[in-house]
Amino acid sequence: MASSNTTVKGSKRLLIRDGVQQRYPDVLTPAALDALEALADFNRERQDLMHARIARRIRRFNEGQRIAFLDPAAQIADSGISVQQARAGQFDGSEIPHDLQRQWIQGTGPATKPRATVADGIRNVAYALLSGADGWMFDGEDALGQVDTMSLDNQRNLMLALAFKEPFPKVAESVAAEMNAWSQTFFGRRIVEDWKKQLDFTTRIFRPRGLHLDDRHVCDANGSGFSAAIVDAALYVVGNHHTLRSQGRSIVLYLPKIQTAEEAALWNRMLAALEQHLGLPVGTVKVYVLIEQLEACYQLMEIRAALACRFVGFNTGRWDYINSVADALAWDQAFHNPNIDAITMTYGYMRIYEDRVRRAVNTPDRNGHFALWQGGMEPNIPVGSEKGVAEAMKRAKAGGQREQQAGASGKWVAHWKMVHIVRPIWAEAGAANQLGRSFPPLTYSEKDAADLMLLEPAPRTVRGARDLLSVALQYGNAFGRGFQAAALKPADFFGNDDVLYLMEDMATGEIRLSILWEWLHKQARFTEDDPDSGTQAGEPFTPAFFNKILEEEYDKLRRADNRDVHDDSKDTTLPIALEIVKRYVTHPYKAPWYIDLLNCNLNNHDQATARQRIEAYLASFERDGTRLTANPDFEVPDA
Repeated sequence: MASSNTTVKGSKRLLIRDGVQQRYPDVLTPAALDALEALADFNRERQDLMHARIARRIRRFNEGQRIAFLDPAAQIADSGISVQQARAGQFDGSEIPHDLQRQWIQGTGPATKPRATVADGIRNVAYALLSGADGWMFDGEDALGQVDTMSLDNQRNLMLALAFKEPFPKVAESVAAEMNAWSQTFFGRRIVEDWKKQLDFTTRIFRPRGLHLDDRHVCDANGSGFSAAIVDAALYVVGNHHTLRSQGRSIVLYLPKIQTAEEAALWNRMLAALEQHLGLPVGTVKVYVLIEQLEACYQLMEIRAALACRFVGFNTGRWDYINSVADALAWDQAFHNPNIDAITMTYGYMRIYEDRVRRAVNTPDRNGHFALWQGGMEPNIPVGSEKGVAEAMKRAKAGGQREQQAGASGKWVAHWKMVHIVRPIWAEAGAANQLGRSFPPLTYSEKDAADLMLLEPAPRTVRGARDLLSVALQYGNAFGRGFQAAALKPADFFGNDDVLYLMEDMATGEIRLSILWEWLHKQARFTEDDPDSGTQAGEPFTPAFFNKILEEEYDKLRRADNRDVHDDSKDTTLPIALEIVKRYVTHPYKAPWYIDLLNCNLNNHDQATARQRIEAYLASFERDGTRLTANPDFEVPDA
C-alpha cells in the first residue's frame, strides 16, 4: 500500500515513510535522526562505489576477465599507505578488546520475529543471551526479515534488552525455564543456573545490512535510495553506545558483503564520522569483516589496513562466498560448480580461501597485533530422530574440530541449541584464542590468484538439482512471509526425521539459484545416471529439464502439509517465489542479487504484478546495470 512521507525534522536531504517516526519514537529519536543527517553525505559515495562494483561485474562478464591481485604500488583509499605496505603489515591495527579475546562460539540470529509484539519478538534476544555463546551477532542483514517494520523492531528490541528494560527481564526468566526444560531432556542437565548472571556472559555484536542495500523506510529527498548500512549502523550505535560503554562492553559490528579495500575504507570513514558526531574516541567501534566475496579474498591485508584501529577479525562464511565465486565466473563456460553439499570448506577454492584468511589474520601489524579468525556457520539444529540428530551432531563436531585445529579462534552456530554441543571443542583446547599461530606468509603469484577459483571433481546430479530448486523455492516463500532465516530441507525429505532441517538464510537461498543459473546457461553435465528421471551421466542440464523439475518441485510444495509449507502461503507468497525463481534462473543475464527480486515483491501476492516487477528489474539491469531497489510502497512526493 502506498504511503505519503514525512521529512526528517531539520533535514532537507532525507525522507521517512509516513507514520514510522510516530510508531518508533524510541528508535528514531532526535539523536538518531541527527546522526543520520550527519552521515547523509556518505550515501552519494556509497552509491558511487556500488556503481563501480556493478561496472566491474559487467566488464568481467562481457570481457571474460578474472579477478586479480592489486598492483603493489597502488595506494589504498584514505589510508596513506600502499598495497605493498599493507601486505607487509605496515599499518596500525587494533588490539583485541577484553570481551572479544575469547569467542569460541558466536551465535547468529535477529532480535525479532515477523509481525511480533515486543514481548514475543524479544524472546529471540533472551535465547541468544542465555545460550552460553561467547558472542551473539544480532543480525540486521541476511537473517532478518524485511516485511513491515522488522528492521526497526530489531533495533527497539535490542535497545530494551541490552539496557535490561521491561519486558525483557520477565521474558528472559520465562525463556530460561524453557531452555532448561529442553537441556534437561537433551543433556540430562540444566544449562542456565542463574538466568540474571547468565545474561552478562555473552558479548553483544550487531550486523548491519551491506552497502548494496537501500533502506525500506528512509530515502533521499530526491527519491533515490538511502543506504541501509548507514541506517542500521547509526541506529544501533546511537541507541546502545551509552548502555554498552556503561557496562564495560565494546561496541562491535560485523560488516557484510565488502568486496574491496575501497569499500572498507568507506566504512571506516563513516564509522569515524559517527564516532566524532557522538563524541566517542576514534576506534571505539570495533569491526569484524565477513569475507564472503571472492574479490575481498584478493585484498585481505588491504582491507585490514583500510579499517586500521577498528579491525579485529575476519569470518569465513561458506554460502555467500560460494555465490560470489559463481557470480564472478558467470562468464566462464568451463566453470561448473558441483552439488552444493560437495562444496565444503575443504573443497577446492574454499580450502584456498580459508587458508588465505588464516594467514592474513596471523600477519602482524607494525605493533605486533594479530587479528581473530572466526570460523564458518554450523547450520544444523538438533531436532529430528535419534539417529538423525546423532549423525548430524557427529558431523557438526567434526567440522568444529577441523576448524579449531586449522587455527580458528571459534565458529558460528545458527541456533542456540548448538552452542553447548560445539563449544566444548574449544573449551577442551583451552586457549582463549589462536592469535599469532605460525603459518606461511601470504604470497601473490599467478597460481595463488588462479587457486582461488580452483574446482575439483565432485558429483553434479539430478538429486542435487532438485535439492537446490526445492530449498530455493521454500526460501523465497519464507522470505515473503518475513522469515529471512528459516529451518528448511528438500521436499523429498519431508516426513523423514532422519534428515534434519537446516537453518537457511538469504545467503543459502542465493547460492542455490546461482548454481542453477550456472548449470542451465553453461549446459553443465550430470556426472551420474538418475533412473527416476531417465537422465544419464553426461547429459546437460537443459531448459526443458529445468522447467520439468521446477513444476514437479513446486507441486510437491503445494501438496506438502502445513508443518513444512504453511497452508496460508500456498496461494500468496509461494506463487511469487515461483515467479522469481523461474526468471532468475532462466534469464540469460545473471541478476546480481536474489534479494533484490524478493525485496521488490514484499507484500505483493499478485503473480501478474510480480512478473511485471521482475521484468522491469531484469530489463533495467541488462540495459545499463541499474538495480531497481526502491520500495514500491514508498511513494516520494513531487518536488
